[in-house]
Amino acid sequence: MTAEEAFDRYHEAVFRFIYRMTRRVDVAEDITQDCFLAFVRGPERYDQTRGTVKTYLFSIARNLALKRYHSHRAEVPLELNEISPPGDRRQGLEISAAVEQALTGLPPLQQEALILFEYEGCTLQEIAGITGADAGTIKSRLHRARERLKKVLAPYREVFVGTAREPGSE
Repeated sequence: MTAEEAFDRYHEAVFRFIYRMTRRVDVAEDITQDCFLAFVRGPERYDQTRGTVKTYLFSIARNLALKRYHSHRAEVPLELNEISPPGDRRQGLEISAAVEQALTGLPPLQQEALILFEYEGCTLQEIAGITGADAGTIKSRLHRARERLKKVLAPYREVFVGTAREPGSE
């Protein structure tokens, strides 16, 4: 696959992944660009026996994001403890915003595993290749991430389930 074909096929996915990790469009654009420049400048570094082009590009993007995080640590909070309760009218959170905020509050390794699996459709093996961890570790991170989201979002579930109308109750 040429660099141009790889860009056409994967640039949006790489951007989405980095944006979800950083929550900053400018950073996601820069890292996505740097990712593909690295691929163009060193195509010989890609080794088919170690994974797909997709896995390779996500690995580059992940490493660039981690490098940026470590050099700008003071700017980016590592994790949020809790999200605002649903009764807090000042926040006015919708459920999708609550989910996004809860996702942002996950520890980074759980967050990246969940984003790659749920949002980008990567397999456990692909995520293992991207992160350098084994598939069992990825499975464990996904489980912990889901459990934490379930706990953090429980107040929203109670509010939305409690206010949902039963069919024929009008």
